[in-house]
Amino acid sequence: MTCFPCFSSNKNDKNNSFKKDQGPQENVITRTPVDIKKPNNEPNQADPSNIQAQNFTFRELATATKNFRQECLMGEGGFGRVYKGLIPATGQVVAVKQLDRNGMQGGSKEFLVEVLMLSLLHHENLVKLVGYCADGDQRLLVYEFLHGGSLERRLFECGQDEPPLDWYSRMKVASSAAKGLWYLHDRANPPVIYRDLKSSNILLDNECNAKLSDYGLAKLAGKDKMNIVPTRVMGTYGYSAPEYVRTGNLTLKSDVYSFGVVMLELITGRKAVDTTRPNAEQNLVSWAQPIFREPKRYGEIADPLLNKNYPEKDLNQLVAITAMCLQEESAARPLMSDVVTALSFLSTSPQEEGVVDDP
Repeated sequence: MTCFPCFSSNKNDKNNSFKKDQGPQENVITRTPVDIKKPNNEPNQADPSNIQAQNFTFRELATATKNFRQECLMGEGGFGRVYKGLIPATGQVVAVKQLDRNGMQGGSKEFLVEVLMLSLLHHENLVKLVGYCADGDQRLLVYEFLHGGSLERRLFECGQDEPPLDWYSRMKVASSAAKGLWYLHDRANPPVIYRDLKSSNILLDNECNAKLSDYGLAKLAGKDKMNIVPTRVMGTYGYSAPEYVRTGNLTLKSDVYSFGVVMLELITGRKAVDTTRPNAEQNLVSWAQPIFREPKRYGEIADPLLNKNYPEKDLNQLVAITAMCLQEESAARPLMSDVVTALSFLSTSPQEEGVVDDP
């Protein structure tokens, strides 16, 4: 399974995806990044006046979150706790991430460098950084608040009064999330490796447009020509690429694998890891791999909640794209620019007729 011949019949060569000869280029950025400029040649220097986000005091954020009360706590992840807050001065509802100080590296200068880089990342499929706080030893980030919650909640924990995500909503999520990851890989300078992409880090608005959260918090890529970040493994089991688990070396293609897992969750309605299922079905990728080799069986893995309400051709193509992202060898996986192109051939609404959008 190396290409999608159905794509080439009605599009010119520049839109052909998953070229056979691009394996050795797995860590090469194919476009010249133009959107973001490095803030300073010195890695530990950042002028706060250059940060394109508001500098909040700790008191302001404590007031916004009612002194970080439990009732405002929305969740807790690898980087710290997230609270829902209301900025009194503007009336804006925000998500306040209180970073775990034990997990933070460096001091205030290093944190401000990270914040500066984050503030320069702008894309409609990234959660917007509104502000930050670096009072004393406090480290907080303030983001826009998305009312749709996380993809994880919407897929696996929706209430009885919520209908399951239909096929076209899932395609919209996949397409918009892919564009956000493409931006981090191809347009940010230096490129940003996500490292821990998963359904709980993909947030939705009320129209099922996806935005990536927690991007750039783990590590910025581009430290050498190969864009490899040697580090201890910090990903999430079930989403992490096999080479990352084996060696701790992270590349752009590691993110592509994680994105493939998210797409597989969208297709199947199953979690990446589910210990409540029989042993052979607990790891989603391991369960699906044999079916990837038999296209006639693709319909077997579709989420039963979809009630077969999807274009069979689109399902087959999405499973094929997902299988490419989940290749064991990282060099065999596509670039995110190719994934965005491939997904653009799939309809995100019943009325669409294969109109291809740029990322």
